[in-house]
Amino acid sequence: MFTRRSFLTGLSTTALAIPTLAATSVASPGAREARPAVPALPLTVVNDTGEFANTSITLYIVGVDPGGRQCHVTADGRAVPVSFSDNGSDGYAHYGIPLNSNGNTTLSLPPMSGRIYFALGDELKFRVVESGTGEPALQYPAGWVPSDPSNTVPHDTFEFTLNERGMHCNTTMVDMFSVPSSIHLLGAGNRTTGRIEPGGRQRILSQVAAHPGFENLRQGDYRVIAPGHALDLGKFSPTYFDPYIDRVWEKYRSTNMTVDIGTGVYTGRVSGDEFVFDGEVGSFPRPTTRDVLFCDGALHAGAAPRGPVAAILGAGLNRSTLHTVTNQPSTDPARFYRAEISNHYARVMHANTVDGRAYGFAFDDVAGFASYVEDGAPTSVTLTLTPW
Repeated sequence: MFTRRSFLTGLSTTALAIPTLAATSVASPGAREARPAVPALPLTVVNDTGEFANTSITLYIVGVDPGGRQCHVTADGRAVPVSFSDNGSDGYAHYGIPLNSNGNTTLSLPPMSGRIYFALGDELKFRVVESGTGEPALQYPAGWVPSDPSNTVPHDTFEFTLNERGMHCNTTMVDMFSVPSSIHLLGAGNRTTGRIEPGGRQRILSQVAAHPGFENLRQGDYRVIAPGHALDLGKFSPTYFDPYIDRVWEKYRSTNMTVDIGTGVYTGRVSGDEFVFDGEVGSFPRPTTRDVLFCDGALHAGAAPRGPVAAILGAGLNRSTLHTVTNQPSTDPARFYRAEISNHYARVMHANTVDGRAYGFAFDDVAGFASYVEDGAPTSVTLTLTPW
C-alpha cells in the first residue's frame, strides 16, 4: 500500500527557508516507457467555505511528472515543465488557476506526484530557482515562516500521486493547518476523508494554542504551525520530548519491545544509549525532540525492515504509547496522547476530524490513522473546501 511517505518521498516542504521539490521518488523515463498510459482524472473543486467567494480562491497544481521533471498544471490539464522564464517581473511564477466564478470547478488532473495548493484572498508566491545540477527547480511557499511572502495568505494543500497503480491522496497538517478541506475519491470504492467537524477550525486554533508549550504555534487567525517548524523558529522547546524519550529508554533497558511491520516481527532492547533490534533492523541512537517531530534524523525511515520499525517508533513517541505498549504498533486510539508529553498538535487535529483521521505528523499513517485514501481504478476525485 502507498503512504504519504512512499509516494511523496522528497515532496514535503520541510526545509525552513527555501522549500523546493525533489524528484527522488519518481520513476526514470526508461521505466515509464514500459508502463501503460495513465489517463487523466477528473478533479472537481467545491467551495463550501461559507466565507470566501469563488473569485477569491486560487489553485496551484505543482509536482513531478512521470519523467521526473518538475512541473505545474495549467487550467486545461497540461503538465508543463517549470522554466526560469516563468518568473515574472516581480520575481515570481504565477501558476494560479482560478475557480469558476460560480458553482463547482472541474479540472483534469494528469498523472504525476505533487500537491494542490488552495489559497484564499491572495496569490501564493512560487519561484523557479536553480537546482544543484543547474536545472529549473520550484521553490514552494513556506507559509509557517513569518518572513515568507505567503505568510499572510490562508492556504493549505492536498497531496497526491496518480499513476498506473491508481490514485493515492491525502489532506495534510504535517507542516501546518489553515484551511479545512476534505477528499472524496470514487472508483472501485467510494471513500471520503479529511473533513473537519463543524466549528473545528476555530477549535483547532484555540485548543493547540491553549496547551502549555504549544501556545506559540498559532499565527493569528491564519494558521497553527506544526511544532517541528515552531522549534526551528525558536517558538517550541528543543528538549520538549527529552523526558519522555528518557522514560522509554529506561523502560526498555530491562524489557523487550516487539515490533510487527507486517512482513516480520522484530525484537529490540536498549543497550547503552541505543535501541538495538534483531535481524537486519540494526540499532537506533537516542532521538532528539526535533527527530521525533520531523520523523527524521535518528528516526529516518529508509528501506525495510529498518524503515518501518523507525516509523513505528516515531509514531509511538509522538502518540506517547511506547512506555505502556510493548507490542508495537499500538492500534487503539484511546491509548494515544494520554501522557502529558505528547504531540498535542496532532492530538487536536485528530480530535476535530469527522473520521478521527489526520496527518498530524509524517508517521501518522502508522496503523492507518492518516487522512489518506487510495483507489486502484479511480474515476473521479473531489476536493471540497469545507465550512470555515
